Amino acid sequence: MKTITRDQIKQHLDKGDKIALIEALPEKYFEEGHLPGAIQLLPDQVKAKAASLFPDKNQLIVTYCANTACQNSKHAAEALIGLGYKNVAEYVEGKQDWVEAGLPVETGACCSSTQAKKAASSGGCCG
Repeated sequence: MKTITRDQIKQHLDKGDKIALIEALPEKYFEEGHLPGAIQLLPDQVKAKAASLFPDKNQLIVTYCANTACQNSKHAAEALIGLGYKNVAEYVEGKQDWVEAGLPVETGACCSSTQAKKAASSGGCCG
């Protein structure tokens, strides 16, 4: 499986590249802080939601979770690859590495309204 580093992610974000960041942790951890522009999607939700979230199977999609011990990002990446996505990378070091480097995180839910959150409650917050 392809991996990606913190510096590579930051370069993509700084250049404004089209990159999809998936935090593969439960919503409460996502709300506490996530990489800029990330969405929250658990590995077991990938199959049901990937096609609507990522119609372009060649788009760069980066999965991450808490740290190197966390396996959610690996499972989410494997699920995406299994669905035919061609440009999937795992940020193995995860959110801990990002925060320890002093890089910015966003906080709060990814769904802006209570109604949107209720609609998304059957799956990932942003799905």
